[in-house]
Amino acid sequence: MILVIDVGNTNTVVGVLLEGKVVERWRISTISRTTDELGLLLLQLLKHRSLLVEQFQGVAVSCVVPSVLYAIEKAAKRYFNLTALVVSKGVRTGMRVRTDNPREVGADRIVNAVAAFERYKQAVIVVDFGTATTLDCVSSKGDYIGGAIAPGFRISAEALFSKTAKLPKVEVEQTEKVIGTNTIQSMQAGLYWGYVGLVEELAKRCKAEMRESEGSTSSVHCVATGGLSHLIGRSCSEIDSIDGDLTLYGLWLLFQRNR
Repeated sequence: MILVIDVGNTNTVVGVLLEGKVVERWRISTISRTTDELGLLLLQLLKHRSLLVEQFQGVAVSCVVPSVLYAIEKAAKRYFNLTALVVSKGVRTGMRVRTDNPREVGADRIVNAVAAFERYKQAVIVVDFGTATTLDCVSSKGDYIGGAIAPGFRISAEALFSKTAKLPKVEVEQTEKVIGTNTIQSMQAGLYWGYVGLVEELAKRCKAEMRESEGSTSSVHCVATGGLSHLIGRSCSEIDSIDGDLTLYGLWLLFQRNR
């Protein structure tokens, strides 16, 4: 079994994978923890599912918050006696990055791209609903060619609440209608359907540009992942599938490629 850790700006997802299948997963807050705090937290999570440290052959990490990476690496060594594979420069991905500056592409985006191309074996777009919403594009040859970054859904909701004097904080929720009959419904409709529209247009344009570069008859698959993928993705006609565990699978895959 492999322990994988995907550190995002808001949440960290911890997963246990066996032969590429997600056995367990937990979502915890991304906060600064000491090595011992993190190590003991991981042990408690595993104990709750009757999993033993001795069952793990490796640890793979994707991290976009550098300040917490040290504690993760030390905890892997101290509590699992394993050296964590951290997705960074020098890690074998099997994917060429065809951007102006490959070093600036986030580790999570590369992990998603590698996982998606391995799953679908064709030109693919990954829409990751995280703190930011990212669209990552992979050509039919398996090259990472770039993408788009937009404010995440929760960022948009927080901005609406914090920058207006009289509008309340609302729950993330799909509405049946766009025309709300009270302030709460109106805010929820504007946030939800406005965000669906944002994702739809970005995905549509990415598909069009990829088809133009690869040939008008080329097929481009669009897969959604991330915390809000099921909530937002189900309303986006441009999204062809939803895979909430895509990043975890990508970490497992990269561990296999770097053994």
